[in-house]
Amino acid sequence: MRPIVVVGPTATGKTALGVELALALGGEVINADSMQLYRGMDIGTAKATAEERRGVPHHLLDVLDVTEPASVAAYQRDARACAERLLADGVVPVVVGGSGLYVQAFLDDLRFPGTDPAVRARLDAEADRAGTTALYERLTRLDPAAAAAILPSNTRRIVRALEVIEITGEPFSASMPVPGPPRYDSLVVGVDRDPAELDERVNLRVERMFAAGLVDEVRALAGRGLREGRTASRALGYQQVLEALDGDGDFAAAAVATATGTRRFVRRQRSWFRRDRRVEWFDGADPALVGKVLARVGR
Repeated sequence: MRPIVVVGPTATGKTALGVELALALGGEVINADSMQLYRGMDIGTAKATAEERRGVPHHLLDVLDVTEPASVAAYQRDARACAERLLADGVVPVVVGGSGLYVQAFLDDLRFPGTDPAVRARLDAEADRAGTTALYERLTRLDPAAAAAILPSNTRRIVRALEVIEITGEPFSASMPVPGPPRYDSLVVGVDRDPAELDERVNLRVERMFAAGLVDEVRALAGRGLREGRTASRALGYQQVLEALDGDGDFAAAAVATATGTRRFVRRQRSWFRRDRRVEWFDGADPALVGKVLARVGR
């Protein structure tokens, strides 16, 4: 028995596949989407509803308040502990998500360098003053490999990377080792689709999110401190709606910006996962997808 890890870009069908695999294998799902860790961030993260989970237990969903920072180190600890409990009970862990660094933290022995509060505070202040783009440009010069793996709008991770570079004198990417054999002999399944088709799926997903009440969801979360949450407030969709709420209230423009940002993010996800030679790729549009993956699992 070994974990099955389902990865790939947003909107390829990972969530549904993960549930199908768990049902077929007697497994349970472990979330590997950094924004689905947050309570109340449901519509904008396309979090599986109770109906879509079909009775399959899901772990590491709704474990953080929006004011709390998400930590890769904490995720590594918690996801591995969860997987080991499931394996000990004879249950197949099915790890599902598109957050590349979180998946790698589960699979590989990443190092997590220490922190320096003074350096962190100075970089945070600089991000507030000069903007995230300026810091991202600096990271691109200092450590192109790290910059390629970080979303340009993700202030917290950019600040963290620059902090590590400053306090260790080494590239942040040095703490992101070349992937070796996956932990627990995991099977890593990649799901992708034709890029043009996936762009359309992203556009439709964003349209449905706004129709389903994303703006109201963000309003409610703002009342619970979303603006103060350095991680949660940067999530795609949430950041754009917050900007509209604080600005001209043009939610149609916010939807367009969300779709554009998501399509850009999809390309970065694809680039990240395609570099990992352990991933075995499948077409998310294939009607025989579940059967083909199960055949690879040996069931």
